[in-house]
Amino acid sequence: MSSAMRYLAKSMNGSVLVILKNGVYVRGILKSYDNHLNLILDNAEEIMEGNAKKLGKRVLIRGDNVIAISTQKIEIGEEE
Repeated sequence: MSSAMRYLAKSMNGSVLVILKNGVYVRGILKSYDNHLNLILDNAEEIMEGNAKKLGKRVLIRGDNVIAISTQKIEIGEEE
């Protein structure tokens, strides 16, 4: 098992922040994933300019759209 897959396995049923190719941030509870980084998130919300918009109870994100996945609490829009 690769280190990325181990990271996702440890993140199961926890809150994750996913950054997509189109610049959209999606936050939700990681319920499932596969080797292609397809993700299923529960209670997903799209984060734009600090505002959250509910996407649905369960959302599938195709792995080829994923740039990054984080379990850290990140303040979106803050510059370091």
